[in-house]
Amino acid sequence: MSTNSTYYIPHKATWPVIGTAGLMTMLAGFANYLNGSSIGQPLMIVGLSVFIVMLVGWFTLQAKESESGMYNHEVGISYRHGMMWFIFSEIVFFAVFFGTLWYTRNLSVPWLGEGATKELLWPTFDAVWPTNGPGKVGGEFEPMGAWGLPFINTLLLLTSGVTCTWAHHGLLAKNRDQLIKGLLATVALGFLFVCFQAIEYHEAYSEMGLTLGSGVYGSTFFMLTGFHGFHVCVGAIILSVVLFRSTKGHFSPENHFAFEAAAWYWHFVDVVWLGLFIFVYLI
Repeated sequence: MSTNSTYYIPHKATWPVIGTAGLMTMLAGFANYLNGSSIGQPLMIVGLSVFIVMLVGWFTLQAKESESGMYNHEVGISYRHGMMWFIFSEIVFFAVFFGTLWYTRNLSVPWLGEGATKELLWPTFDAVWPTNGPGKVGGEFEPMGAWGLPFINTLLLLTSGVTCTWAHHGLLAKNRDQLIKGLLATVALGFLFVCFQAIEYHEAYSEMGLTLGSGVYGSTFFMLTGFHGFHVCVGAIILSVVLFRSTKGHFSPENHFAFEAAAWYWHFVDVVWLGLFIFVYLI
C-alpha cells in the first residue's frame, strides 16, 4: 500500500508468467501450423485462450487496485513512462514497414529497371509502381484506389479522434454522460473501420486480383494495412473496456490513467493511418 511519502511496491505477480506461457504456446502452434502439423491449430487456440485469460485477469486486478487508491503519484508516472515506451516501440515497428515500402518503391524497383541490371536479369521489366514484380510473378491485379472505402475510413478515424478527445474533456469536466457518449461513438467508429477494411479486402481478393501473392505491391499493401487494421481492432477493444469501466463509475479527473493510455494509443493509430493513406493509397 502506498502513502503520500512512500512508493507502492507491487505484490508478487503470476499473470506475466501465465501470459508468457500463452504466447509461447501460440507461437509454437503457429510454427507447427506453417509446417503442416495437425497439432498446430489446437495449440494456437489454447495459447490464445491462455493469453486472453491473462489479459482479463491482470487488467481486472489493476483496475481494482487503482480504484481502491493503492497507487500514488509516482506509480502514475511509472505507468505513463511505460506507455510512452510502448508507443515508441510501435512507432519503430511501423517505421520498419514504411521503410520497406520506401526502399522497394524508390530504390529496388528503379535498380531492376535500369542499365546492366535490367539487361542481364529482366530485359522486359518495366520499372513502374505499383508492380507485380519482374516477369509478372505476382499475376495481373488492379491497384487499390484511394477515394473509395480508404477515404471513408480516413474520415471515420479522424472523427473517432475527435470523439475520443471530446470524451476526455467530459471526464475532466466530471461530465460522465459526455464521457460515455464520446467513448461509445469512438468504439463504434473503430469497429466500423474494421468492417469497412474487411469489405475492402474481400473486394481486393474477389474482384481486383490483389492478394498477398500479387508481387511486392500486394505484399507491402497487405502488410501495412493489415497490421494497422489489427491495431485498430485492439484499440477498439481497449476502448470498449474503458467504456465498460466508465459505466461502472470508474475514473476521475485526478485518476484516469487507463483512459489516457487508451486515448494515446488511439491517436497513435490515427496518425499512422494518415501516413498509410498518403504513402500507400495516394502516392
